[in-house]
Amino acid sequence: MSSIHIYWDESHFWGLLLTRALSAWGIPHRLVRGHEIAEGALSGASDSKPKLLIVPGGRAKGKADRLGVSGMDAICEYVHSGGNYLGFCGGTGLALTGNYSLGLSPWVRKGYRNRLHHFLSGHVDSVLKNDHPLVPKDLDGSAMLPVWWPGRFDPVDESVTVLARYGTPAPDFWVADLNLATLPKGTMADWENLYGIHLSPNFLEGLPVVTTNDFGKGRVILSYAHLETPASPPANRWLAHILSQILEEPVGGAAVPAWDVAGRPIVWDDPLLMEAREAMESIILTGTNHFLLFWRNPWLLGWRRGIPGAGINSLYSLICEAMASRPDDETLAFWASHSETFRTLMQLLTTGLTGYLLAERLAMTVFHSDPDAVSKEGLKEQRRALFGIPPEPGGIYADLVTLLEELYWRLSLMRTSGHL
Repeated sequence: MSSIHIYWDESHFWGLLLTRALSAWGIPHRLVRGHEIAEGALSGASDSKPKLLIVPGGRAKGKADRLGVSGMDAICEYVHSGGNYLGFCGGTGLALTGNYSLGLSPWVRKGYRNRLHHFLSGHVDSVLKNDHPLVPKDLDGSAMLPVWWPGRFDPVDESVTVLARYGTPAPDFWVADLNLATLPKGTMADWENLYGIHLSPNFLEGLPVVTTNDFGKGRVILSYAHLETPASPPANRWLAHILSQILEEPVGGAAVPAWDVAGRPIVWDDPLLMEAREAMESIILTGTNHFLLFWRNPWLLGWRRGIPGAGINSLYSLICEAMASRPDDETLAFWASHSETFRTLMQLLTTGLTGYLLAERLAMTVFHSDPDAVSKEGLKEQRRALFGIPPEPGGIYADLVTLLEELYWRLSLMRTSGHL
């Protein structure tokens, strides 16, 4: 049995980041679904239980829904009896105390009064608790840590140890679709004085970003920083150190390799997946040609606020990564039984999303001369049908991403069992 289990449901794009990191370091791991956890995937004799459960980013409520009461109880029992839990972003939210949460940490999630303050992304020069065994001393007390639209901790007592606190943003830091490094000095202060709009991320400074606490005999490590981010050496070094501490053997070393989603090799040349991949590339090209989408780096899209860039990124990445794997007969049978559904959904998404993006572009163009020419409600309904209304995924996207997550999970089972 693998020493590391990754809770896969509702992970979308973020689960891929984590599996890439562990695969690059040659660390055996297994993707588990909520129903498997509910059925005992974390239980058994002490020598057969995983040493660590990692819960990637994604929507905490969706993860809780997939677990159900039995699955949530199973995780709590696993940690309480001596297991380790490592949560990133949505996996952190799942572990906190509150609605749709496990209560592994006594702290709760703090909301944002200014919703724009939730749309923060990039690296932050963070201050580390260098004397703690979970923190590698060779980072010398500070590290550039990547955060991608993080939540916030709301400390309620002192039973939780803060391993890292936010410092100052790095040059790659964005607020929504604004690259802070491109703004002339004093711009944000001017905006606040002129318009009463406060966008500065300086409210983060000093707030906790990585924590740890005990839960029964077990240990909980929660991070709103994505330590598994590709080509982010200090963050990757810290993740490798945490895994080495838990597994009691050295792992990792080099930074997680850069991830070029479009450059992934095509191992499984499935015509339907190829058609879907080309359709997504056409959609992304439409978005970039019309200033709605752009590549921040080879694995991460950026988007104008309101555009469903995260969903587009997830679909494209899952398709590319699925095609980079070789299926077994069972996976081929599964895919054959769902191919018509997938084809129909992709055709609906391709047509609808292309039209929606162009309508958004038209609305931008005519806004100053005729702000009501393109109905805002009409655009909202188009997005609802395609992607649902944030933060809950829905529409055609929800059905497509569920199928692709199932497909990738099945492909991962082959790697786990050594068939590849």
